[in-house]
Amino acid sequence: MHLTLLKAKLHRACVTHAELDYDGSCAIDAKLLTATGIVEFEQIQIYNITNGERFTTYAIKAEPGSGVISVNGAAAHKARVGDRLIICSYAVMDAAAAHAFRPRLIYLDERNRIVRTANTIPVQAA
Repeated sequence: MHLTLLKAKLHRACVTHAELDYDGSCAIDAKLLTATGIVEFEQIQIYNITNGERFTTYAIKAEPGSGVISVNGAAAHKARVGDRLIICSYAVMDAAAAHAFRPRLIYLDERNRIVRTANTIPVQAA
């Protein structure tokens, strides 16, 4: 059996650009890509906290240390500058590997600077 697990997450990323006339994809500060382990051209899921949109695209590199999160091409219709996003990637693995795996969770401030990292999410209380 193979399972699909959360590989990495950028939590509350702030959109800095929304470019309709671009080749598509989502440009992400290269330092944030390194922190998450997301590689250039990897498929990502984007969940827009601000407006509820959910869509799939792929990651490309933005200048390291720039804080850029640019939603490009057709996806730019789904996010505006200032929107807060959750950007996720997933990995497929066998059940044995899944039990030992821990995702890279990166939490960001309003300028897309890392404020904390984790590899677990606390149990939600009732």
